[in-house]
Amino acid sequence: MTSTDADTAPARRVPRPRADALRNRERIVSTAREMFVEFGPQVPYDEVARRAGVGNATLYRNFPERNDLVREVVLSIMARVTELAERAAEEDDVFAGLRRFTHAAADERIGALCPMLDGAFDKDHPDLTVERERLEEAVQSLVDRAQQAGRLRADVGVGDLMVAVSQLTRPLPGTACGAGFDQFVHRHLQLFLDGLEAPARSELPGAAVTLEDLRRDSCSPRTP
Repeated sequence: MTSTDADTAPARRVPRPRADALRNRERIVSTAREMFVEFGPQVPYDEVARRAGVGNATLYRNFPERNDLVREVVLSIMARVTELAERAAEEDDVFAGLRRFTHAAADERIGALCPMLDGAFDKDHPDLTVERERLEEAVQSLVDRAQQAGRLRADVGVGDLMVAVSQLTRPLPGTACGAGFDQFVHRHLQLFLDGLEAPARSELPGAAVTLEDLRRDSCSPRTP
């Protein structure tokens, strides 16, 4: 084939993943998320495959290394929380939108998943950077709107909100993430949100927590 022929030859099409392959991948990620919350990120791969209803070969084909699976779970949660923030921003009542987002984000168990980000996990992976920026922008916009409308006290920042969600969704030692824990989380989140609403009833010590403050933490609540 001449160079001219090569230039004019049609590009080879990359085959799209089959629908069943995509479903299997989604099932693995969803199952892994639930098991990471329940048992931690060191749960046996064989058990993830069994609960997801796939073979071990399918699991390893999609996620050859444990960190590959952990990263995909984190990306999935970040994308879901971003979508929740964007949806909440559509509400006319800006503080009601912020409240709905906070409770919905808590259901993603950000705090329970935080230990996944320890150790050798690459928090600066390009995919995570892109998704983290989307998440931070969406939540910052939600907070800005509530403050501009005079509904959210001016002496708090996005970091304050994310710290609360992270702390309150991390089970206490010896407890599990069951239905009783759900009641505990949402009850105390509501108390926290009541304290965020303007006008402020007290003066807070220290300064508002920013996203930059959270980035200094090795297990930052900015990501699940």
